[in-house]
Amino acid sequence: MQTGNDDRFVFYLGFDDTDTATSPKGTGRTIRDFCATLPGTVRLRAVLRHQLPKLPEIPYTSNNSSACAVLEADDPSLGRPIFEAATAYLAQHAPEGSDPGVCLAAAAGVDAGLVDFGLSCNAARVTQQAAMTAASAVSLAGVGGSNDGIIGAAAAVGLTRHGWCGRFIELGDMRRLPATVPVSELERLGIRVVSVDRDPLVPLPGDSVTTGGWLRPSLWAGQPVLQVRADGRGRWLAALGKRDGKAA
Repeated sequence: MQTGNDDRFVFYLGFDDTDTATSPKGTGRTIRDFCATLPGTVRLRAVLRHQLPKLPEIPYTSNNSSACAVLEADDPSLGRPIFEAATAYLAQHAPEGSDPGVCLAAAAGVDAGLVDFGLSCNAARVTQQAAMTAASAVSLAGVGGSNDGIIGAAAAVGLTRHGWCGRFIELGDMRRLPATVPVSELERLGIRVVSVDRDPLVPLPGDSVTTGGWLRPSLWAGQPVLQVRADGRGRWLAALGKRDGKAA
């Protein structure tokens, strides 16, 4: 994910395996709740959900998704306190039977090896040792159970840096927008609206997009992109809909 050119410091925080089959919250909601506890010196820029494969040989709770929060701060030394706060939060709040893991990296510190590791997690089962090797230059820890969560947590950081997968579950006031919203309002949030019809027109600022109250842009080229389909003159429908599962 592109981080912009400013004097603030950007961190990627990955969570995985923070729930069980009977717990009410998934990993996306858990990381959002943790970020709400951070002090004002650390600001939440976005949260992304990353889908990992649901293969018979891979243990997972429900949807095998991990999450990555994009945080910004004015001081690079805040990275260690964020990591320690995250591990303490999961130790206290992750339910018994979960296998939580956490990964924290400065955006500029995510190297090609960690990106490649994240991509490899989309193809087959990988090991904890592979995660630790790929994340050797950043902070990674298991917080309970089998510690398998370190795999998805590291993958979430690498995939966010990759910039071509995942979807935004938190971005500014995105969650408070109405079910139908002008393209111009989405652009104000930095969300690019792109038609995926076979013969696409270009969504214009005065057009409207119906999301059904479920707005989840994709991460494309390091930017939030909402895929839409035409629904008449000046009207668009979000191309991707909600799937049943735990709240994110």
